[in-house]
Amino acid sequence: MKLTLERPWLELDLGAPHRVLSWSLTRPGFVTADRILWREVRNADLPEGLDVLAWYRAELAARGAADAVAMLTSRTLSAYEVAEAEVDGIRAFCVATVGLSNAERIGTRLDRSGNDWGTINVALHLELPLTEAALLETLSIVTQARTAAVMEAGLDLPDGRATGTGTDCIAVAAPAGDTPYAGLHTPQAEAVGRATYAAVRRGADIWMRHVRRPGVI
Repeated sequence: MKLTLERPWLELDLGAPHRVLSWSLTRPGFVTADRILWREVRNADLPEGLDVLAWYRAELAARGAADAVAMLTSRTLSAYEVAEAEVDGIRAFCVATVGLSNAERIGTRLDRSGNDWGTINVALHLELPLTEAALLETLSIVTQARTAAVMEAGLDLPDGRATGTGTDCIAVAAPAGDTPYAGLHTPQAEAVGRATYAAVRRGADIWMRHVRRPGVI
């Protein structure tokens, strides 16, 4: 794999076609792709009335990446975090960009109109070949690890401790194969959880120390 930062783009080249599961704007659900991209945006990039999906697809086409799984973030891409973990010979690699300016507590919603937008975007690569069911289970492990990291970073909102943001996106990638499970009792889940937690926690801690402004939730 190769990770390349060329702002406003961050690209994770998977090295070969993989099965990827996400809820990305451009290619959600189960797809086959060989790269995952982030696009850094500012308010000026997304004026009121813009068809964001059409704009983003045009941006990706201009880069020659129309087939990529792609995410958007207002977080400075140079603040990306990377973490790896290996358990019983199974390796997981995670890249995360973490912004919490539109953080939410699960089961509640805050009025975010007029505020800056942030997000947590996570890409997780597992080198173990998986069935689609196991890839779905992997997505749940990444989500658990993301949530644990955000909660332990300690951002308190009026409705309780933040658990994520309103615009999070997660993409998990693995070669297609016959490994049927990726639950918490498996080494693959341990590697996935450890790598994801480490990357998101570092990103959240940095945001809490250096980006969060007094009086801003």
